[in-house]
Amino acid sequence: MVALSHWLTAPGADDLCWLRVESPSAVAGCRRAATTLADRLGFPAARTDELALAVTEAASNLQKHAREGLLLLRIGRDATRSGVELVTIDAGPGADLPAVLRDGHSTTGSLGIGLGAIRRLADTSDMYSAPGHGTALAARFWAPPAPADAVRCAGLNRAISGETECGDIYAAGRGDGGVLTGVLCDGLGHGPLAAVAARAAIAAVQEDPAAEPAALLERAHRQMARTRGGALAIVRIDGSSVAFAGLGNIAGWIVTGGLRTGLVSVPGIAGHQARSLRQFSYPLPPGAAVVLHSDGLTSRWDIRALPGLVARDPLVIAAMLLGEAAVRRDDAGVLVLKP
Repeated sequence: MVALSHWLTAPGADDLCWLRVESPSAVAGCRRAATTLADRLGFPAARTDELALAVTEAASNLQKHAREGLLLLRIGRDATRSGVELVTIDAGPGADLPAVLRDGHSTTGSLGIGLGAIRRLADTSDMYSAPGHGTALAARFWAPPAPADAVRCAGLNRAISGETECGDIYAAGRGDGGVLTGVLCDGLGHGPLAAVAARAAIAAVQEDPAAEPAALLERAHRQMARTRGGALAIVRIDGSSVAFAGLGNIAGWIVTGGLRTGLVSVPGIAGHQARSLRQFSYPLPPGAAVVLHSDGLTSRWDIRALPGLVARDPLVIAAMLLGEAAVRRDDAGVLVLKP
């Protein structure tokens, strides 16, 4: 039995902002959103200015070079601190990373500080690009700046167009010995009622996270009975072993190099229909990641087209998969765990 030290949980609608960056005027909107979040967290003025500079550079880069550019700003929290997380996703042709990460690099007369300045200003940052598959950037700004532990898990969720609240909600916890437990729930339908169902599942898992995934799934199934229900998957990574239990159409994958192995869920709707709940075990190869995602992402993404992605920051992995596989007509949620 391993108690989890703290949880990473999907932020609520008030703590995040997805912004399309398709015109010069969008850059100022991104900067304003960043300073608003920084003010909420009580960032010192100098740190707010650094965040605003980094967001301006990231948004300017999207506006000038990318297609279908998206920028996410959200409040991120761990056990001891809060901060602002910046994520960008685009469908552009890909980037020359050594060049764009060099301070002073500019191809269109922009700020001229280059995306390398984001790496310099952020507490943690990472970036990935593949020809024909776009680019993803992730950066974290803590208040006050502090050395960061290695990030072992990260997730992203995005509501369907027209809704402000996403029904795909994730959580992950790290316990003694590096044990990771992750859960992703896709509440049935969209909007606030879907989010209520998903939050009930997350709360059920957090009541006793040291239980086996199948037992956690059973408890969540019972507690979701008063909601509209949903699809739910729970995974635990302990050393080189993965335990997984799923109900409904949450996709689970073990990804390493150019290969991915599917994790087996049983048919049903958590909270309403479950003939049997089963737990499966899998070996975890060295350097592998575990990915859970809702059906707001198609399962047809090809990890072979994204060489080296598994080695990146989990938030960058989540961003690339969201950009690669998300469908426009549904909520989307993805959770990435790396032991």
